[in-house]
Amino acid sequence: MDLRSELLKSIWYAFTALDVEKSGKVSKSQLKVLSHNLYTVLCIPHDPAALEEHFRDDDDGPVSSQGYMPYLNKYILDKVVEGTFVKENVDELCWTLTAKKNYRPEGKCVLPGKDAFRLWCLFIFLSEDRYPLVMIPDEVEYLLKKLCMAMSVELNCVELEDFISQDSVQQNGFIVWAFLEMMNSGKLTRGIAKETISMAIEEVYREIVGDVLKEGYLWKKGQLRRNWIERWFTLRPSTLIYFTSEDRKDRKGNIQLDGNCCVEVLPDRDGKRCMFCLKTLTKTYELSASDTKQRQEWTTAIQTAIRLHVEGKTSLHKDLKLKRREQREQREKRREAKEQELQRLRALQEERERKMAELELLKEAQRQAQALLEQDEQRRRQQHEQLQQALEIQLKEAEEARASMQAEMALKEAEAERQRTRIKELEAMQQRLEEALQQEIKARQDEEAFRYAQARLLAEEEEKMKALMSLREEQEEYIQRAQREKQELKQEMESKSRALEEAQMQLEEVRANRHRVDQDVVAAQRKLRQASTNVKHWNVQMNRLMHPIGPGGMHITLGLEKRPSVGGSFSSFRIPSQKDSGLRLRQKSDEQDEESKENMESRGGCESDKRFSTNGDMEIP
Repeated sequence: MDLRSELLKSIWYAFTALDVEKSGKVSKSQLKVLSHNLYTVLCIPHDPAALEEHFRDDDDGPVSSQGYMPYLNKYILDKVVEGTFVKENVDELCWTLTAKKNYRPEGKCVLPGKDAFRLWCLFIFLSEDRYPLVMIPDEVEYLLKKLCMAMSVELNCVELEDFISQDSVQQNGFIVWAFLEMMNSGKLTRGIAKETISMAIEEVYREIVGDVLKEGYLWKKGQLRRNWIERWFTLRPSTLIYFTSEDRKDRKGNIQLDGNCCVEVLPDRDGKRCMFCLKTLTKTYELSASDTKQRQEWTTAIQTAIRLHVEGKTSLHKDLKLKRREQREQREKRREAKEQELQRLRALQEERERKMAELELLKEAQRQAQALLEQDEQRRRQQHEQLQQALEIQLKEAEEARASMQAEMALKEAEAERQRTRIKELEAMQQRLEEALQQEIKARQDEEAFRYAQARLLAEEEEKMKALMSLREEQEEYIQRAQREKQELKQEMESKSRALEEAQMQLEEVRANRHRVDQDVVAAQRKLRQASTNVKHWNVQMNRLMHPIGPGGMHITLGLEKRPSVGGSFSSFRIPSQKDSGLRLRQKSDEQDEESKENMESRGGCESDKRFSTNGDMEIP
């Protein structure tokens, strides 16, 4: 329903109110006054010349609504701009004209004039788009349910049905004055205070006519000071307006809603609970409701407003009214289809009755045919009895053969049972044999693993023996060389002393290696001890070589220092001090004691017993 249709409905009541004689015509002077008032409330510039031009006529008689409509459309409705006037002022003008003539409550009036005006506006909004304006019972029930919901009471459907059944209600729906009479009677609002009824009517009026989706107090966080202030919010399909209080006099802000807006629920913080935010392209508004239910209602209502704006709809209840109308039309179509179906069923019933008559005739013919069939059946029965006697004889013979077959089958079944028992025993034996075979295979695999480990240990032992033999040969060769090179060793003792210190470090490394492989060479320890004895013998020989052996009081010590000349002979000797000789002899004595207490190194240590340097010097581990 567009703006023109809404205005026409209100103006129609004003026009009919001026029709005092109910002839469908109004005097031109009254229409001029009505038009002038419409110019004023619709904020349209007055055009007295157009008004006089349109109504210029020698005949000063009345004008019908059809005669007034061209002027109304051309000079008033076509110039109306939505948003430039207040629709409520137009409604108040038309209500003032029509209430003087038609609204005369009798007895104790329940509704004040303001509430009657709001109910009249609600009636116009929910009425059908045909004249005279009526509201069908479904819409009346919908409006009453909204009012009862606002008053937190339940609708008395019995009283409503009784009122609908009265003669004052037209067959196609309620007229507005009958509706107001029903509300003034107090039957539907019995026991409810007038203030409650007025508040409910105002709430429903603002919701349906004023397009207010939701109203109420919310806490709003400031954009600059970031403090929380309680505001009264009013939500419409395109805007969310907030005021200082619920009297809506001091407007503090206006939030435009569009497709770019969204609503999000926020966690509780800053001492506020039930928080949510409204995001626009430029700002984010943080709000807080009184409880979770209110937050859910507000977020749902704002999302509905955004959806209506995106869909290009200006009013939720206009959309709901169209949907209810479509549902009624669908119900009407279903009812008509049902009636057509009933008519078709009646036709089918008549056709069925006709066919039943034909069926009776067919049954009579069938009875006659049945008598002939019975005679044939009697003849066939006699033949059947004869055939049955012959079959009984054959059956007895077959029973005797069956008894003999059963005896043979019993014998074969016993034999088969014995065979099955034997097969089960063989299967059990085969399973045990397979288990034994698996155990044997596993034992063989374990034996192979042990043999492989034994062979690996023997190979390692053989390698160690080879290393010991090579060590022995090297030791013997070294002893022979030592005997041949005693003189050279005496001259190169200083360098050998340093080599001995390096050998001491290597010996420490060999000892560390020996601890790691000690468990692997248990079987070879006896031979290693023998090799250790040989090594100690060689060390004793070395120590003997270090003692003074020169004749005529000439002594050579461990600290002898060789200084070769150009010709390769010794140019001079330096005898170390007694303190240095004593320290070195003490170190050698300690080493001999330790070596006498420890076992000989393993294969890794033995491989490094003797190494020769590139200049002919020998390194002693």
